[in-house]
Amino acid sequence: MTTPSEITATESTFPQPLQGSAPLPHRKVIRSWLLPLAGRSSWRALSLLAFDGLLLAGLMSGVLLFEPLWLKVLCGLGTGFVTGRLFVIGHDGCHQSLTPHRRLNRWLARIAFLPSLTAYSLWDVGHNVVHHGFTNLKGVDFVWAPLTQREFNMLTPTGRLLQRIYRSGWGPGLYYMVEIWWKKMMFPRRSSMGKTYRAVFAWDCLLVSVFAVLWVAALVVAALATDQSVALLLGLGFALPLFFWFNMMGFVIYGHHTHVKVSWHDDRAAWQRAQPFVSTTVHLTFPLQIGAVLHHIMEHTAHHVDMSIPLYKLKEAQKVLEDSLPGRIVIQRFSWRWYFDTARACKLYDFTRHCWTDFSGRATSPPRLQPV
Repeated sequence: MTTPSEITATESTFPQPLQGSAPLPHRKVIRSWLLPLAGRSSWRALSLLAFDGLLLAGLMSGVLLFEPLWLKVLCGLGTGFVTGRLFVIGHDGCHQSLTPHRRLNRWLARIAFLPSLTAYSLWDVGHNVVHHGFTNLKGVDFVWAPLTQREFNMLTPTGRLLQRIYRSGWGPGLYYMVEIWWKKMMFPRRSSMGKTYRAVFAWDCLLVSVFAVLWVAALVVAALATDQSVALLLGLGFALPLFFWFNMMGFVIYGHHTHVKVSWHDDRAAWQRAQPFVSTTVHLTFPLQIGAVLHHIMEHTAHHVDMSIPLYKLKEAQKVLEDSLPGRIVIQRFSWRWYFDTARACKLYDFTRHCWTDFSGRATSPPRLQPV
């Protein structure tokens, strides 16, 4: 049997498509196929950050300077979208996949995270360590983790209402804002983090809080200087971009890991046997190069297989995986019909039958055999 260390350069670069009945190779083997795509470029990273930063500044200027209300609203929504693009750049920096320099990556990520009010070190722990380390393992990974029927029934009426909103298809923004950003990314209590708490968490939360205060203050000053409504500029230049960002982020991470073909696990041994870095991620495809506009973050299987692949190489890496592992990766062409069908089907999860259910416990996906 070939070990990862015995794989030749030719085998690593040009893997043969895996037969349908063959066992999935070890993660180290699969990652070896992507090694030629792991190169990082500082100039390219800085160019991407500068371009999106200028785009953000231009759109914010539009909110301030344009007179027609519809143009102001359009610029506010655009600001929220570019906030998402900047976040993807920061996400790469947090993974150390943006440039070859670790310290530069950390500070570029902090800068790119500011418009989304994301605390770098808390994202690092929650995303890199927890989510990537234990993807779709119930009780550890908290990103869109489904409740069981029993857990749902034990919630308060308010809690059940929130779950219905979150899983309706209309509530991804509320979910991200409340369950992830507010509860886990903004001054989380020491008691909730235990031994993982570090002083840098508070400093990073303070950094984004100061940025938010300065952002609001600048809008107030601009409104007074141009004789505009303070409430209007705060709404269009602060609240609207964040509203768009929260919905964009909630939607993206929902689409990454929620699908009738995607399993969750509550047993760590079974989870490890399932090779979750491949089986728990969805590659959502879009028309009109929308994936490229999103900095290729939707080529998500490749990212979970190897976090060191920079965003500008993810499309190539995803193709290598899909060519080499035919039928093993969940590929879904996006449509709003598919999205709302998924929202109707994926309410709760039954870890006994290994299937998705509705809020009444009725199975909405075929039971899946677990690897032994």
